[in-house]
Amino acid sequence: MNSFLSRWLVMTISVGVMVLLLPGMTAVGKPPIFGIAAFALFMALINASIKPLIRLLTMPLTIVTFGIFSLLLNWFFMSLSSWLAIGLFGVGVHIRGFLWSILGSIIISIVNSIVTAAMDR
Repeated sequence: MNSFLSRWLVMTISVGVMVLLLPGMTAVGKPPIFGIAAFALFMALINASIKPLIRLLTMPLTIVTFGIFSLLLNWFFMSLSSWLAIGLFGVGVHIRGFLWSILGSIIISIVNSIVTAAMDR
């Protein structure tokens, strides 16, 4: 459980940076950290549960499309997390389109790597 909580914390930090940097991402909720934390919770749950299986099943399609299908999966999982967080808790992160989701994925990956490396020290 401790491992999941640390992944959720890292994801919350990454999503917070993403929302700060991208005008196409809007935190929904008062205060906005609740929306960011709810969105990060669903992202962490999806990343830990169904994302590895979906990636394995779609690997041939990802190879054939030179990784472009992976961008669609990232967009889908971010949209699903947004929909679940806003639908269930009334707070979350609103994503304004496919391009913003791609840029958000890149920012989340970079910040996740940096924060994880800093926590491992």
